[in-house]
Amino acid sequence: MKPRILLTGKTGQIGAELQRPLSGLGEVIAPDRQQLDLSEPGDIRRVIREVRPHLIVNAAAYTAVDQAETDAARAHVINAEAPALMAEGARSVGAVLLHYSTDYVFDGLKESPYDESDAPNPLSVYGRTKLEGEEAIRKSGVPHLIFRTAWVYSTRGRNFLLSILRLATQRTELRVVSDQVGAPTSSYAVASATSTILAQLYDRGTGLASFVEASGTYHMAAAGETNWCEFAKAILAEASGMSPNVSWFEAATDGRPLMARQIIPISTREYPALAARPRYSVLSNARLAQTFACALPDWRTQLSLVFSESEPSSRS
Repeated sequence: MKPRILLTGKTGQIGAELQRPLSGLGEVIAPDRQQLDLSEPGDIRRVIREVRPHLIVNAAAYTAVDQAETDAARAHVINAEAPALMAEGARSVGAVLLHYSTDYVFDGLKESPYDESDAPNPLSVYGRTKLEGEEAIRKSGVPHLIFRTAWVYSTRGRNFLLSILRLATQRTELRVVSDQVGAPTSSYAVASATSTILAQLYDRGTGLASFVEASGTYHMAAAGETNWCEFAKAILAEASGMSPNVSWFEAATDGRPLMARQIIPISTREYPALAARPRYSVLSNARLAQTFACALPDWRTQLSLVFSESEPSSRS
């Protein structure tokens, strides 16, 4: 019997990419925000009770990093309390919980890739509430997979890729932070790796035992590293050969030509933001590779793949 999968955040960057591959694994139930409001505990309990899923995939989150500094209560509800309730609900129906977290749980003081044994020390409300969500899941005792990813971008939603393309149609010069280092990770790569891992676990034919054995926290981010300024340069280099008729690209640029001719590196201090960011937040994927023989491509390869796809919906 194929598993019944409850997916939250279906319109988000990762959630939207997950729907197709998850449907190949089982029956996907993906309620919208009207059907499941994650700020309402009763909604979470009711939907889990009615659906009785075998697997809950939580791809929803409060990801407005700066806004969270002045909206801490809501960020806590979505990023910490909702995952705790999902863990509680998953235990009550005998389900597994898969949850996405972030590199922002670290303070960025390390100078080599973070692994799962490194102590978290978030600098922002966003990072702190995401860590609280992780801890609630671990404490619940429910079989779980927590995938920490980093610098996620997509051809939909609000993210660095789309912001750079938009700004490049408005200015001839862009000033971009160069002293924060990470690994830009496409939502498609995250969804692809997730579905590969889930297929492995279900193919073992041992049901819940496979997930209990693999239960834990894993880093899932692009290989390699860069900074925001170099990432912006790579985006515009890829964009220079892009057909303006591709719908996602046309929407990002509003159909206007790219004007930006120069990208100037600046320091974090020169770009004030409400939330502090980790200076270095590269994640080591070694545990993911050792456990699941799963490796995400280099960030440049991922970016090229995003631009080579004519339409995201055509992905298999």
